[in-house]
Amino acid sequence: MTTVMMEKVNVKEQAIKAKKAAKSLSLLTTEEKNEALLILANTLESNYETILTSNEKDLEKGREKGYDDAYMDRLSLSKERVFEFAQGLREVAELDDPTGIIDSDWTLENGLNVQKVTVPLGVIGMIYEARPNVTVDATGLALKSGNAIVLKGGSSAINSNKAIVEVMHRGLEETKIPKEAVQFIASTDREATQQLFTMKEHIDVLIPRGGGSLIQAVVNNATVPVLETGVGNCHIYIDKEADVKKALDILVNAKTDRPAVCNAVETAIVHTEWLKANQHALIQAFKENGIKVHGDEKAVRLIPGAVPANDEDWANEYLSTDIAVKTVNDVMEAVDHIEQYGTKHSEAIITENNETADMFMKLVDAAALYHNASTRFTDGSALGFGAEIGISTQKLHARGPMGLPALTTVKYKMNGNGQIR
Repeated sequence: MTTVMMEKVNVKEQAIKAKKAAKSLSLLTTEEKNEALLILANTLESNYETILTSNEKDLEKGREKGYDDAYMDRLSLSKERVFEFAQGLREVAELDDPTGIIDSDWTLENGLNVQKVTVPLGVIGMIYEARPNVTVDATGLALKSGNAIVLKGGSSAINSNKAIVEVMHRGLEETKIPKEAVQFIASTDREATQQLFTMKEHIDVLIPRGGGSLIQAVVNNATVPVLETGVGNCHIYIDKEADVKKALDILVNAKTDRPAVCNAVETAIVHTEWLKANQHALIQAFKENGIKVHGDEKAVRLIPGAVPANDEDWANEYLSTDIAVKTVNDVMEAVDHIEQYGTKHSEAIITENNETADMFMKLVDAAALYHNASTRFTDGSALGFGAEIGISTQKLHARGPMGLPALTTVKYKMNGNGQIR
């Protein structure tokens, strides 16, 4: 039997184990699930040194392969980061249980009672890239919502993810949750990922989280239903009636707070009148924060050091301190530009004119829209959801930051007393 065949069998066996464990999860109480999450948090913290030792192996490989700073930042762990995602589990434990909620309840004329009740999806297949924290966030949300999870992280974080899951398995042994509910595919072979695409009888939903190529590979090839997360080519439109301080503070925050994340702004769309009036302030903000500008003809003319932008720049998710700058004459031009190049993730308008803001909000098609606020808030924890499993840019089932409710579906339960039709 070849190595690939062995991997196929093993991946299938892991999915079957997860499916079986999901049945056990559905019988647990909220208190039992919460207790398990708290134990996992403590176990991660007490074993952080083991996790960091494994993470250093991944970082060393990353340095050898010449990964850029943004990628290395997503890959890197520290004691503080391990404690942060452990704390995230505690926060998830404090959230309301999304399962077993009676969404609606009615009785038919024949006396048959009908209840629409929230239930877990079942088994979640999570396919993701560099960030090891996703291993913990996704697991916590899955277990709290009563789902088993099959994790397939990227090869660049294989050692970190393997160590994290081993530590969590140690913790689960002290809980009512079977450790089989958390499966990690410890393979760097893409064939293992491909196998998950077609395991419809064992996996209920796939969630890809990472770059555009990964997401599209899953969407285009999977026979398992996909909850599509999206890349973030996010825009901020600075209207002619934008407050200068608000505009600059928001733009700098959205670009530089964490440039390598999907809710960072990648394009500033600036009204020509505002740019002429506040040219020097904008130039100073770019200079002080090390922001490199790729601009249209007018932006290049007015902003020293700016380089000409092309179609690739308008569509680019830089994940760095580079930014594209597009000049427009009104809000409709801004909307049209976003329609052409946006990824339906997060879009913002800075203006003191509420009518203009309202028009922008109604016309722009995106999961998250902001008026006079940074796009950096498109995040499960920032919006009060606890940890998130990803940000959906599609329109069916879930959209925007996906917290616990997005990991449930419904059952209709009918209670009768002998009714027949």
